[in-house]
Amino acid sequence: MRTEDIYGAPVRLAPDAEGTLEGSDGRYEKRLSDLAGLYRDDAAYARALEADQGEPVYWVESSTPSQVAGALTIGVSCLRPGTIGNEFAMTRGHIHRTVGAAELYYGLSGRGVMLMDALDGDSRAVEITPGVAVHVPGGWIHRSVNVGDELFTTLFCYATDAGQDYDVIAHAGGMRSLIVRGAGGAWAQVPNPDHRGYRSGETDE
Repeated sequence: MRTEDIYGAPVRLAPDAEGTLEGSDGRYEKRLSDLAGLYRDDAAYARALEADQGEPVYWVESSTPSQVAGALTIGVSCLRPGTIGNEFAMTRGHIHRTVGAAELYYGLSGRGVMLMDALDGDSRAVEITPGVAVHVPGGWIHRSVNVGDELFTTLFCYATDAGQDYDVIAHAGGMRSLIVRGAGGAWAQVPNPDHRGYRSGETDE
């Protein structure tokens, strides 16, 4: 059997600031209607949904040439700007099912925040702009937040077999912190009063 048949063929990838990845083999999209329960202000979400035109609010294009151990998934994530209530637009967020798996995010366009919670209590928010990268270690739940007024696009890379757990945040009543519009329109990290804590054993080791 050839190397290509086992591990996949080399792939040329060309990401751009508009959220397109030339050479990708996968894409998924999330619309506002998919994000019920994500934002705290239910009335603001309902009003936004009434005015929504059905366009994707964020999307991912990715390249996964192989599923073997050691393979990488590389892609771009693109998040439209906006607010629901006082919360900035965000992705659902996740932790990897292989809890020790890390992920890299590199800013391509816009201005955003990587919001991160460790399962044992720590919480961090790191701003990402073009040319800035964030290394998210294993054991950290993470989500992207667009705190600017244009598309927030990042290049990401993680181990293909890491998997994702998207339910861990919902089970906890949201992440520990909210990223909201503060004084003068700047973003601020504030405690989430609905957060109930993360349950041990929710993800696989």
